[in-house]
Amino acid sequence: VDGIILPPPLCDSRQMLQELEQAKIPVVAVAGGAPTEAAASVRIDDYEGARSMVRYLLELGHRDIAIIKGDPKHTPAGLRASAFFDTMAEAGIEVPPEHIAPGMFTYRSGLTAATELLRQRRRPSAIFSSNDDMAAAAVAVAHGMGLHVPEDLTITGFDDTPVATTIWPELTTIHQPVTAMGRSAVTLILDQVRARRSGRPARQVHQVMKHVLVKRQSSAPPRA
Repeated sequence: VDGIILPPPLCDSRQMLQELEQAKIPVVAVAGGAPTEAAASVRIDDYEGARSMVRYLLELGHRDIAIIKGDPKHTPAGLRASAFFDTMAEAGIEVPPEHIAPGMFTYRSGLTAATELLRQRRRPSAIFSSNDDMAAAAVAVAHGMGLHVPEDLTITGFDDTPVATTIWPELTTIHQPVTAMGRSAVTLILDQVRARRSGRPARQVHQVMKHVLVKRQSSAPPRA
């Protein structure tokens, strides 16, 4: 092949990037969290995206905010979690261990995590999910327990994938411009391929695209 575009989680695989570099194959990493000189990249700022979401929850008045973390093998999951804990700490809020649930970015892992969080004696008033699939699962668990979203529980996601607007209530989330990122990735890989064919050095461009906080029906101030 003339070039390869790596989506998650391969975009964060050091071994994969090293092998492709040794094979002299141009690479563009999409939606990763740790750009390297081994590949061009297109991503958003996951850390700042998560910070903006947590700040929004704090502005609504939430203090008992839980987190469903993402796949530990995917760098953006760590960035989103770090942003959550840093922003809560800045607000002077200590997150209790029972408000921290592991996840794997899958719907099923979201079901397990949300069930664990919502069975706690001190139930959170809001759940920050590290992606939309797990947030959708949390909404399903809440409904199954007779909780109303967002009246009894605010649930937010990340990525703004199609599921965010196909469930009820629609998810408040961080929009990641996936289509635009895909277009940029194709442009970058073509530039690298053409550069190599003409004998020019290929530039390793790192693009950070804009994220947007999208407010929908799954978020509201906590009950008094």
